[in-house]
Amino acid sequence: MSPPFNTDRRRLVLGGATALALGRGAARAADSFPSKPVTLWVPWPAGGATDISLRLLAELAGHALGQRVLVQNRGGAGGTLAMPILQQAEPDGYTIAQLPQTIFRAPHTQRVLWDPIRDVTPIIQISGTTFGVLVNASSAFRSLEEMFAFARARPGELSIATNGVGTTPHVVLEELFTLRGLSYIHVPYKGTAEQLQAISAGQVMAGVNSTGFGPAVEAGRLRLLATFAAQRSKRWPSAPTLRELGFDIVAMSPFGLGGPLGLSNAVRDTLHDAFKRAMFDPAFVNEIAKYDQELAYLGPADYAQACRDAFAKERVIVERLGLARPPG
Repeated sequence: MSPPFNTDRRRLVLGGATALALGRGAARAADSFPSKPVTLWVPWPAGGATDISLRLLAELAGHALGQRVLVQNRGGAGGTLAMPILQQAEPDGYTIAQLPQTIFRAPHTQRVLWDPIRDVTPIIQISGTTFGVLVNASSAFRSLEEMFAFARARPGELSIATNGVGTTPHVVLEELFTLRGLSYIHVPYKGTAEQLQAISAGQVMAGVNSTGFGPAVEAGRLRLLATFAAQRSKRWPSAPTLRELGFDIVAMSPFGLGGPLGLSNAVRDTLHDAFKRAMFDPAFVNEIAKYDQELAYLGPADYAQACRDAFAKERVIVERLGLARPPG
């Protein structure tokens, strides 16, 4: 007669069987991914350059995935409003988001409940934007120096729009005007489209935005006074860089896509492969070229390191500018 089956041993065997079944279930889920549409959250309003280009990217990636990639917008708060969605989403690959540079800065300037490193699985870096100072084509300002002269002569009258508090344009403006001992009226907007409309309509005297301004400049509605790039744009060679004007400032804003913490490598790689294929599609390359953007591909491991580097760098910047939130 066989001895009674030890209770602890029974639990161990059952536990191992359960774990094996769960593992096999997870593997089957990864193998079948995606079995339904994927949602891509864009933390900017619809209609702007980033939204338009990411919608094309989503369409192309959907072809590679065999499932639609649906774009949802959640604009505001300087491009950080997709982070709570990622933080709360299931790590199954069906919820992903664009990761703009601002998510690496915001935790250093304000209290947030999410962390761009702890709560995110980086998938792929796609491109990056540079920024420019813009005025209405009919504006009297034809250089940054003329704008500074106006601010000096008429304190409290110069209004400048950006795409939000704590964004790269806002941070650079603070540095520029602090260096000159000048002030301006900051007018934040949720995204590129409405900001450019405000500049065109004369609701603000100037604006700083990403190169989504390209079509408006080429159409003659806006004038580009300077860019934040390391060198002059081939597209707008008459616009000087901040470095040429005596400011040791170069501001780029790389962006990519990420999913929730805990995304499996298999699902992450499936998403990566689809979006990599999409971003190198000539249709997408041509689309971002309208905004003077180029591809800046990084795979999951390199992009994860770039995210960590950006988070550390932004802390140094906000502390130098006195924008860091109080501890505690």
